[in-house]
Amino acid sequence: MSLSNLEKINVGSILNTINRVAVIGLGYIGLPTAAILATNGIEVIGVDVSERTVDAVNAGEVPFVEPDLGVHVSGAVSQGHLKATTSTPQAEAYIVAVPTPFKEDRSADLSYIEAAARGIAPQLQGGELLILESTSPPGATEHMANYVLNLRPDLSLDGADGRPAILVAHCPERVLPGRVMIELVTNDRIVGGMTPEAAEAAKNLYAVFCQGEILTTDAVTAEMAKLVENSYRDVNIAFANELSVISDKLGIDVWELIRLANHHPRVNILQPGPGVGGHCIAVDPWFIVAAAPDEAQLIRQARVTNDSKPDWVVRQVREAAKEAGETPVIAVLGLAFKANIDDLRESPSIGIAADLAMLLPEAKLLVVEPHVESLPKLLADLPNVELAETNDAIAQADVVAVLVDHDEFKAVSPKTYSGKPVIDTRGIWITRQPSPAESATVVQASFGG
Repeated sequence: MSLSNLEKINVGSILNTINRVAVIGLGYIGLPTAAILATNGIEVIGVDVSERTVDAVNAGEVPFVEPDLGVHVSGAVSQGHLKATTSTPQAEAYIVAVPTPFKEDRSADLSYIEAAARGIAPQLQGGELLILESTSPPGATEHMANYVLNLRPDLSLDGADGRPAILVAHCPERVLPGRVMIELVTNDRIVGGMTPEAAEAAKNLYAVFCQGEILTTDAVTAEMAKLVENSYRDVNIAFANELSVISDKLGIDVWELIRLANHHPRVNILQPGPGVGGHCIAVDPWFIVAAAPDEAQLIRQARVTNDSKPDWVVRQVREAAKEAGETPVIAVLGLAFKANIDDLRESPSIGIAADLAMLLPEAKLLVVEPHVESLPKLLADLPNVELAETNDAIAQADVVAVLVDHDEFKAVSPKTYSGKPVIDTRGIWITRQPSPAESATVVQASFGG
């Protein structure tokens, strides 16, 4: 079907006249997307099941940490371009940005997408644009489209039998937490349509704020592109994590090793860590494995390698704690899955802290996470775990485990750790580049993490 046929299926006007957008899901991607559209003059209604989130947005506040997002939200709300609700309204375009976790068998849980579709379906009149932004397995966009059409058999994707058409597309987010408001604007975007018209309509909507190149394709290729991007990083992180374990066995400083190897003009080894977290890299590769289990051997092994790294870190900390007596105090620095944010999704640090608390019941764990006000339930329910401040935790600790490279931790002088074994899974001394005098005060440190 060519663009010249758009008027025949009653969707031509949507390409240039989208004035109201409903964003379903006001989380780490949905709210920034809603805010950036609203900042650019589009009327945006955000929809979320959490009344707390809705109330915060309507007050011009952000219920999580993301640099610069608060300015956009407060400005858009004060100008009347953004508001939030718990019920799905009528709109000319819908952006679905809800969670897509995996089930126990590692297949994708599409129930949140289906719930969003149930809210959207009654509001449709024909001619609307539906965009799935949630990171999804191949076929999820088609699944959403079919789900809507099963609820609304009077509609279609192509105007067949005189039924009004809706436009359905997939546009995966490609932003880095902590830089979302910058990368929403500057990054290239991939838009995949169920039809060419849907891809073109979605491209026009994102062009409202996106300064990067907007590349169009079909929906399943767009879905796979996002999964491939994150799997590529997962495989390369797995190489770095495996290298850190090997280096520790051989008595090599892995941070120095990587720094030297990366001087080769065609080598760019990533940095190791305590595992891999976040909703994307820790999850998306499994969608590829589920779609092609016999073929995705390397991708599967990367997931296994990265998922095993937290156990290795736990062993390192337990070994260091043996020297501290029967009731060691362990400072655990960081719970977020990456630096300078409050996002705890799939964070390996939470599991590491929980395992240490349960395997060392006589130990006291002082957990430091400067970006949250309370411990996640898994840790809050453990009697020997408490939330602490950075300097207090280090001062009391017999052993320090650095799990996240927050700026607050980088700012701590190595002198503070004097005489304490430090399991540094993030190489913060390498990043900080302390003086030789400072480094000499650290009696024992493991850089194998």
